[in-house]
Amino acid sequence: MKDRITGAKALMRALKAEGVKTIFGYPGGSIMPTYDALFDYTRGEKKCFDHILVRHEQGATHAAEGYARVSGEVGVVLVTSGPGVTNTLTGIADAMMDSTPIVVIAGQVPTGALGTDFFQEVDLVGVSQPISKWSYQIRHAEDVAWAVSRAFYIARTGRPGPVVLDFTKNAQVEEIDWEPMKCDFIRSYVPYPKLDNEAVRKAAELINNAKKPLALVGQGVELGNAQKELQAFLEKADIPAGRTMLGLSALPSNHPLNVGMLGMHGNYAVNLKEQECDVLIAIGMRFSDRVTGNLKTYAKQAKIIHLDIDRSEIDKNVKTDVAVVADCKESLPAITALIEANDHQKWRDSFKELDAMEREKVIEPAIHPTEGPLKMGEVVNVVAEMSPDDTILVTDVGQNQLFATRYFKYHHKRSLCTSGGLGTMGYGLPAAIGATFADPNRTVCCFMGDGGFQMCIQELGTIMEQQKPVKMIVMNNHYLGNVRQWQDMFWMRRKSFTKMMNPNYELIAKGYGINYAAAVDRKDLPGLVKKMLTTDGPFLLECAILEEDNVLPMTPPGMDVDKMQLEI
Repeated sequence: MKDRITGAKALMRALKAEGVKTIFGYPGGSIMPTYDALFDYTRGEKKCFDHILVRHEQGATHAAEGYARVSGEVGVVLVTSGPGVTNTLTGIADAMMDSTPIVVIAGQVPTGALGTDFFQEVDLVGVSQPISKWSYQIRHAEDVAWAVSRAFYIARTGRPGPVVLDFTKNAQVEEIDWEPMKCDFIRSYVPYPKLDNEAVRKAAELINNAKKPLALVGQGVELGNAQKELQAFLEKADIPAGRTMLGLSALPSNHPLNVGMLGMHGNYAVNLKEQECDVLIAIGMRFSDRVTGNLKTYAKQAKIIHLDIDRSEIDKNVKTDVAVVADCKESLPAITALIEANDHQKWRDSFKELDAMEREKVIEPAIHPTEGPLKMGEVVNVVAEMSPDDTILVTDVGQNQLFATRYFKYHHKRSLCTSGGLGTMGYGLPAAIGATFADPNRTVCCFMGDGGFQMCIQELGTIMEQQKPVKMIVMNNHYLGNVRQWQDMFWMRRKSFTKMMNPNYELIAKGYGINYAAAVDRKDLPGLVKKMLTTDGPFLLECAILEEDNVLPMTPPGMDVDKMQLEI
C-alpha cells in the first residue's frame, strides 16, 4: 500500500530529511494547512522540530540568519502570504548581501486564484527573485519533495544565500504518493568551481616574491570552514592579516598576525598599509566600498590576488592580477603547499607605530575614559573582558555595531552575527534569538542602539516565551547616533530628525518579565555587567551613553582609504 499524504505533510517529511531542527515562523490563512501538519511534528513521538513563534515576520528571517551564522546550517522560516511574506523581504535581502543560507517558505493563494487579486495575494516569485539565489512557486503537491531538496541544496552550497518557496494552498492540501528526493546536482549550477592549478602557481609565485604582503580576510573563510587552513597559510608565509567586519572571527583577535579590522571605521594601521603593500591577498571578501574607499586610488601599487568561490566577484570592483576561483578550504592549502616559509618581521613591525598612534588618540580615550558620561567603547570593553571566550557577539546597526565589532574579542570561529552589506536596523534582537538556538551552550551578547532596538522591540515577546538567555545591552544616547555623527561631520551639524524621545525601558522589560538594570555611573558598570552575565535567562542592560560619542577612526565616504581620520 502506497504512503498517501498531503502536500503539507510532504513538506514536513522533506524538512526532516534535510536535517531541519528549528523553524522560525508566524501562521496565517494561506499557510494554515502546513501549520496543521506541523502540529504533530512539534510534540509527542513524531517530534523533530522546534517551532519558534516570533512576533513579526521580519524577526523570523533575522532569527533564521542568526541561527545560520552560528550553526553553519540552513535557517528556516515559515510564514503566510501577502503581508506575511512581504515582511520577510528585508531579511531575505540582508541574507543575500551577507551570503547567509536561509529558506523562506510562504503560503500562497490557490493556483486557480493566482492573478485575480485574491485576498493576501502577492507575486512573491516576482518580488523576491532579485534578492534571492532561487525563488520558486510550488503549484502541485507532487513537486514538494523536489522543490525542498533543491532549495536546501542551492541555499547551502557554493556561495550560500537565501531561497524562497511560494507554496500554493491547493498544493498544501492535495494528496500524493510520498517519494523522498535528494538533490545533489543541478545542470548549469556549479557551486564549487574546479581549482585552476596554474592560478594557484601564479599566486604562490607572487607571494614568494613579495616584500610587503598583506592578507584581507573575509567571511568566506567562515562560510568555507577554512579557519585552520587560513592560519596555516598566514603562518607559513608570515603574512599580516586584516579582517573585514564579517570576517572578524575567522582569525582570533590575539593571533600575532592579526593586524585589525578593515574598513571605514576599522583600524588605522591596516587601512593605511593597504596603500603600501606590494602584494594584496583578498580571501573570501568582495572589496565592498566600506573597505576600499575611493576605488580610483585603492591599492594601485600592489599586485592583487583574489580568492573567492563566486566568479562574479572577480574584477567586479578591484582589478585582480591573479584570481583563484574556488572554495577557500581547497584553494588555501593548495597555495600553502607552494609558498616558501618566510619572515616578514620588518614589514609587520612597521604597523606598530601607526597602531600606537591609534591607541593613544582613539582607543584609550574610548575604552578607558576617566570622566563624563559612559562611552560605548568602554561598555563594549567591559563586557568583552568579563564574557567567556566563546561568547557570540550580535549587534544591531549603527554606532553600537561599529564600537562593538571594534572592541570585542574574538577567540572562536562563528562568533559574530551582524548585518554587513544591507546595514539592517532591527537585525540584532531577533538574530540573537536565533544564535541562542544554534548553540545553547554559548553566551550571546547583543549590542543595540536605542533606535535599532525599537525597530524589532516586539521580539522581546519571543524572548519572554522562550526564555532564551540573550544578554541585551542597549546603548542609549537618545540619538540615531551614526546618522547624527555624519550630520555633525558632513552636514554642518544640522541634526535633522536624529534626536529621539525614548520610552521607559525598565517598564518595558518588566512588562515582558525580563531582568533589567541601568548603568549610569562608571563605577557601577563592572558590577552590573557581572550581574547580567551571571543571571539565568534573558537580561536587559540599559547604558546611559554620552550623546555625542563618535566612532573613530573614520575614512570619510568616497575618500582614499589612507585619508583615515583619527580625530574630528
